[in-house]
Amino acid sequence: MVTVRPFRGLRPRKDLAAKVAAPPYDVLSSEEAREMARDNPYSFLHVNKPEIDLEPGIDLYDPRVYQKGAENLKRLIQQGVMFQDEEPRFYVYKQVMGSHEQIGLVACASVEEYEKDIIKKHEHTRPEKEDDRVRHIDHLNAQVGPVFLTYRADEEIDRLISEVIQHPPEYDFTSEDGVRHTFWVVSDPKWIQQIQAAFQKVDALYVADGHHRSAAAMRVKQKRQAENPHHTGEEEYNYFLVVIFPHNQMQILDYNRVVKDLNGMDRETFLRRIQEKFDVEALPEGQRYKPRQPHTFGMYLQGRWYKLTARPGTFDENDPVKRLDVSILQENLLGPVLGIQDPRKDKRIDFVGGIRGLEELERRVDSGEWALAFALYPTSIEDLMAIADAGKVMPPKSTWFEPKLKSGLVVHLLD
Repeated sequence: MVTVRPFRGLRPRKDLAAKVAAPPYDVLSSEEAREMARDNPYSFLHVNKPEIDLEPGIDLYDPRVYQKGAENLKRLIQQGVMFQDEEPRFYVYKQVMGSHEQIGLVACASVEEYEKDIIKKHEHTRPEKEDDRVRHIDHLNAQVGPVFLTYRADEEIDRLISEVIQHPPEYDFTSEDGVRHTFWVVSDPKWIQQIQAAFQKVDALYVADGHHRSAAAMRVKQKRQAENPHHTGEEEYNYFLVVIFPHNQMQILDYNRVVKDLNGMDRETFLRRIQEKFDVEALPEGQRYKPRQPHTFGMYLQGRWYKLTARPGTFDENDPVKRLDVSILQENLLGPVLGIQDPRKDKRIDFVGGIRGLEELERRVDSGEWALAFALYPTSIEDLMAIADAGKVMPPKSTWFEPKLKSGLVVHLLD
């Protein structure tokens, strides 16, 4: 049984929505964000990447960064760029990226249900990133970046959402990356009751993207509850901002790897070592390899692509974590052959979202900064849910969701 709650969203004026909407805080470097927002005072990057308005090189966790974010949000409100809806609303958010389309409900989800694992996780969080989001929420007194949730598709919810999108949207624009964003505001009390009742029949929600934001929302709730002698459970801090999509509309791209060196081996020795667990096929020069099925990998080394196929018996097909391609690569190659035992902390490995293509892997290796790259087949949403249902944890950097949710289209204020 899942609770979804309407809320009084803080959102941009209709004519400024496209200028306000910005990428999530964690997909851009400070330098990229500074350049993107340079000539746009309305950009929400001033709120979710506020270091761009301070001296270059400032520690991202400096208290002045959070204070600047709060100041910038207040400025957008005072200037009338953003306003708060007078009554609680639901919102519907549609994204179209090429031939892919996804439509989700924007709502508040229950922190208590997150604590009780009705909202299921599949990743560990990093303490410093979690602390960062706690401080950001506390300073702004708001949740500004929605958590990306999914659920097993439901015909009744599909029908209700389809009713909304027959009406004219509040916002409709295409961002610089070619993704179309369409946004509806729903105030009809009958529809609100119906969508809440439909979600009451859903067994569980799953965090797709936003583990640090959801964990931070829980910590803020626990802190404010402890400080509030009149806590009722209805305060806004008991809920967190989410966009919820059905599982059959989710698009997961590959999440690829680049590695600094061959761990002291020459190419021939390295190739010989990996043949213990993989069938290795060298492709003709100039031909790339992008995996088309699970348990196959592309490898780019010294200007040439190879196809790697995991041999049967080298992994446990019945274990939802160990059968993941990211696990197979880690356990059979990155760890034992290349000596990368902890990919979370090892500086010899980096991760490249599939949205950047195989060309980015070639560019990194050809630059001489990295020695080799691996292209993976995307993790499936069914695997993600199976792991969360089993109470297990995915390896780091297992999933790359596209398109990304824009920040700034609606904010959840905690007052």
